[in-house]
This record gives sequence, C-alpha cells and structure tokens, in this order.
Amino acid sequence: MNYKMMGKFLSQILMVEIVFMIPALLISIFDGEYPAVTGFVVTILITAVISLVLYVLCRNSKNRFFAREGFVCVGISWIAISFFGCLPFWISREIPHFVDALFEMASGYTTTGASILSNVEAMSRGLLYWRSFSHWLGGMGVLVFLLALAPNRESGSGFTMHLLRAESPGPNVGKLVPKMRTTARILYLIYILLTILDLMFLLLGGMSLFDAVCTAFGTAGTGGFGIKNDSMAGYSPYIQNVCTVFMFLFGINFSCFYLLLIKQVKAVWKDEELRLYCTIVFTGILLVIWNLKDYYATIGETIRHAAFQVVSVVTTTGFATTDFDLWPNFSKMLLLFLMFTGACAGSTAGGLKVGRVLLLFKNLRRNIRRLLNPRRVETVRVNGVRTAEEVLRNTNTYLVAYALIMVISILLVSVDELSISTDISAVVSCFNNIGPGLDMVGPTANYSVFSDFSKLVLIFDMLAGRLEIFPILILFSRSTWRRK
Repeated sequence: MNYKMMGKFLSQILMVEIVFMIPALLISIFDGEYPAVTGFVVTILITAVISLVLYVLCRNSKNRFFAREGFVCVGISWIAISFFGCLPFWISREIPHFVDALFEMASGYTTTGASILSNVEAMSRGLLYWRSFSHWLGGMGVLVFLLALAPNRESGSGFTMHLLRAESPGPNVGKLVPKMRTTARILYLIYILLTILDLMFLLLGGMSLFDAVCTAFGTAGTGGFGIKNDSMAGYSPYIQNVCTVFMFLFGINFSCFYLLLIKQVKAVWKDEELRLYCTIVFTGILLVIWNLKDYYATIGETIRHAAFQVVSVVTTTGFATTDFDLWPNFSKMLLLFLMFTGACAGSTAGGLKVGRVLLLFKNLRRNIRRLLNPRRVETVRVNGVRTAEEVLRNTNTYLVAYALIMVISILLVSVDELSISTDISAVVSCFNNIGPGLDMVGPTANYSVFSDFSKLVLIFDMLAGRLEIFPILILFSRSTWRRK
C-alpha cells in the first residue's frame, strides 16, 4: 500500500476544499455574519495545518498507484472532506450538534439533499452557499476536479484511471479521448457550461442572483438542497419548468453531450441507455398525470408537478414543488420505484443507474434463453458492442452488495421505532442519494427525527451510494490493509 502517495493526494484534496470555502467566507464577511466568519476561518486554519503536515510527511512519495490505492484514496478523501466541510456549521453553532452537521455536509457532497434543518431560511447566506456548492463539487466528483486541473506530474501505474474509476458513477468508466486526464477536463468543461446555461435561464425568470446560483448548483449536482423552506414550491412555474429541463439534462451520460459536440448525433440517438432513460422518465410522467387527473385544479398544473417530481426523483435531485407524500398510493409507489433506477451512468445522478438496470435485464434474458437451450451461445450487447463477462459479474456483485446494505440499514434504523414507511424510504432515499422520502421524511419534513446512531448509518449509506459501494466497503476489509 502506497500510504505516502495517498497522503500527498489527500493533502491536495483538502487544499481544494479550502480554496472553495473562500467565496462562502467572503459572503459571510459581506453580510456581517460573524459566527459564520469564525466558523470558516477556524476551519480553514485547521484544514490548512493538517494538509500542510500531510504534504510535508508525504512529499517524497513514490509514483506507484494501483487499484487498491485508488479505492482507498477515494473512500478516505470523501470521508475527510465531509468531516472538514461540516466544521463551519458546527463551529458557528448554526448546527450545534456535530453529528447533525456531519449529516448535512455528507448529504451535500454526496448530492443526497437530505437535511436535518427545520428552518433553512434562518441559516446565514455564507453557509447556505457552502451547503449548495457542496452539491456542485460532489456532483462530478472532487477527485475528478483535481485530476482535471492538476498538471500531469503523476506518471505512476494507472494513477488517473484508478481514481476516476473509483469515484465516477456507473457500471464502467471509459475514455472519451486517449488520455484519462483529458477526459476529466472535457467532462468538467461540459459540466461548467451546462451549469452556466442553467444559471442564465434562472436569472431570466427573475430569480435573484444568490438564489439562482444556489439553485443551479443543486440542479447541476442533482443534489436538491433548497434555500427556501418549501424547496421550489414558492417559485414561478417558469423557474420550476427550467429546473425540470435541466435536472433531466444532468441525468444524461455526459459522454452523450461530448458526442453531440463532435457532431456524432447518430451515436447519441442509438444509445440504448439514453433511450431507456427517456422511456422511464416519460412513462413515469404519463402514469402520474393519469393518477393525478382530479388532484389539481388544472391539467397544466398537474403536468408541471408530475413532470417536476418524476424527473427530480429519477435524477435523484430531490427538489420538490408539492408535497407528493399526499399523492395517491400509486403515484407514491411509482416514485419509490423510480428512486431505485436512478438516471444514466456517467451523469451526476445516484441510484442503480439506468445502464446497470439495462445490463441486468439483458443478462436475465440471456440466462432464461440458456435454460431453454443450454447449447445456445449468446452474448450481451449494448449499443451493438459485446459486454465483457467481467462487467456482468461486477454488475451482479454490485446488486448483491446493494441489496444487503439496503436490508441491513433498514434493520439498523428501525431501532428508532419510527414507521415502516419512514425507515424504508429514508434508507432508499439516502442510499440512492435522493433526499426526501415518505411519511416523516417527506418533502415537507426532515431527518432530525432519527437518533445519532441512525444518522451515522444513513451517512454511511449516502457515501456508499455515491461512491458505488466498493470504495467504502473496501475500507472495512482487513485484506485491504495487509502488506503485500
């Protein structure tokens, strides 16, 4: 295990976090919110000292980096940024309980959007900005950002590939161009451009600059932290429709946008994952509209709320324009099902991912045909390309781990003696990085009802869900830490 290189990389990650705290600090200074200023200043000093010590101790690291180091580095980095990122909330006493502050920050970075706050609007603007910005930074990935900007000094074995594969969402991570670092830069450039476009449309709708920036961060990262107590319900239909469109766009695999930029429109049209994603979204919207036909005053209002909530849940954003916990059971169950599917691999969304669901169904169909005709030779193909058996095995392994963690987590949080629908939807929502659930964690409620123990379980679920399970599980394996 190359501990020195991991320590050096962790020090760089912490420095990135410090740099991104500065705008939030400046907003707090401008507003005269001195408790928040104190929280940011103290956090920056503590983080800087630890980052400097790590860098000094690990500056002479050897450039050997393999898959094991990649998974461990990603897992530890996300735990570290969540820990240090929560300190401004705790030190400022705007979230006086440390576990609550950690829950809020882990929810931000993992783009979950689950909150323990009952009055969001009482929080200072600097901390609201930091809370929303964590969505944007966590959406594409903190390590991907560092790889995209850092000079190419690391020539070790698979350095960039191992980190990118461990952090990026999806069944597998491919290259848009020959160099993986250039791929990271292209992804972030597309991400930034889409965020700016979203921001412009929000401003055109009369949104204030601060509200538009925070909303764009939440939409781009498919995070869902609202800066209003009613989430998005108080904004105009135009603003809600803009968010619907951009949530949908950020749920698409970013490689599709790259293909469009290089004018390979046919390749995008033939993408099976994209077609399945569109089918799931539009079918879900039509079914909810049908189920809510007499629920709202006009058909236009019904379509707007149905489209917003379906897209918000599928893309695991978690914004809300209405209390869908009051909807008929069919619509609520449909939303619960959509929490599992998620959006496309290679997007900022959570969940199982449509690409993984596609592989599971194709593999199931192949195995059924093999039962009927054992001598039949059949391969699983996606977009006309044969899928490697290793990818299928990894997908099946992921599904088993996914189900086990889900069941164990539900059992653990049930010790709080809350309702079954609360426990199940809370775990499903946090593990799939969605945010609101049903019943006591619905869109008009929050997660403060859970005990500290249950919140720690849900923090684990959020991190495991965002990092595709294995980087977090590997940290708890003894074989990971054995000297080889």
